[in-house]
Amino acid sequence: MTTVRVRLTLIYSGLFLLTSVVLLVIVNTLLRQALHARIERFFPSPVGEAPAAPAAPLLGSGVERLPPLSELARDVIHYQWDVSALAIGALTLVSVVVGWLIAGRILRPVHRITATAQRLSLSTLHERIALTGPRDELKDLADTFDAMLDRLERSVEGQRRFIANASHELRTPLAVQRTAIEVGLPEDVGEIRDTLLLHNHRIEGLIYALLVLSQAEHGLERRSPVALDEVVRLVLAEADRGEVTVTARIEPFTVHGDPVLLSRLVTNLVDNAVRYNHPGGAVEVTLAGGVLTVRNTGPEVPAERFGDLFAPFRRLHTTRGQGAGLGLSIVASIATAHGAAVRARPNPGGGLEVAVTFPAGVTC
Repeated sequence: MTTVRVRLTLIYSGLFLLTSVVLLVIVNTLLRQALHARIERFFPSPVGEAPAAPAAPLLGSGVERLPPLSELARDVIHYQWDVSALAIGALTLVSVVVGWLIAGRILRPVHRITATAQRLSLSTLHERIALTGPRDELKDLADTFDAMLDRLERSVEGQRRFIANASHELRTPLAVQRTAIEVGLPEDVGEIRDTLLLHNHRIEGLIYALLVLSQAEHGLERRSPVALDEVVRLVLAEADRGEVTVTARIEPFTVHGDPVLLSRLVTNLVDNAVRYNHPGGAVEVTLAGGVLTVRNTGPEVPAERFGDLFAPFRRLHTTRGQGAGLGLSIVASIATAHGAAVRARPNPGGGLEVAVTFPAGVTC
């Protein structure tokens, strides 16, 4: 597939070659007619006289006779054609080089717009193209793109303020409700009290998960070096393992990102591996070469449901009733915010393997 720069270069060179050939044909045709006209004017041929015989050398004189004027005109025209063809060939090569340079200069603002669009994320909405130069189509395109970024940035800021306000407004009444349940209900309604507290904790967990998911999807405002190996060790030390055996193989690895979100990513992976397991099962956590892998035993995952693993509020039928269905969705959003890739595949005999591959550019 040819690029726009190559096509512009070919167009420039093709137009130059076409106009040069047309100019060459016109000039040489007019030159031939002018030569014949001048010859006829100054050396008219007698009426009825046969053309002169071909030139022949004069014997013994040591001097060759000049060729007839018509033959001399043909030689001049042929020489003119040859020189013009060589000149056009050389200038065509020059036009290719010059066309390539000119096309690159013309497309430079487009490359700048493309680079900004590729670099753009929710955490870099403050960046602008700010193209300078004369008011032309490319300047209008860049200004339109900047105006769109202004509107998008205002919209994102409004969403962030809404999320912060919603977090406060939702958590406060839930905390008051939990306190009222723990303090206000008498001891003889213990079963009802426990049920209300359970639902209260589930709603709090759901709200927290939604806020984390929203924060991850909005990108990272600040990045700092995070020792991911230390984060994994801390999460494993605090994890509720239940009846599952957890083994780990951890190598030092540093990521530039958000420590809270990275901790949540590891926590969700480990919690999912432990929760969706069977008694006496195993979980294996590996951090090596910039790849965090969590593998567990457990029920088989149907192949047709693999597309639902990272979708919000989607739970497999084997785990229905457990969790809110946001665990792996949050993992995927946090990984994307850190430039990492997530993949999942079933283990032979049941269980799942989830791997998060961090880009090499963020390691230290």
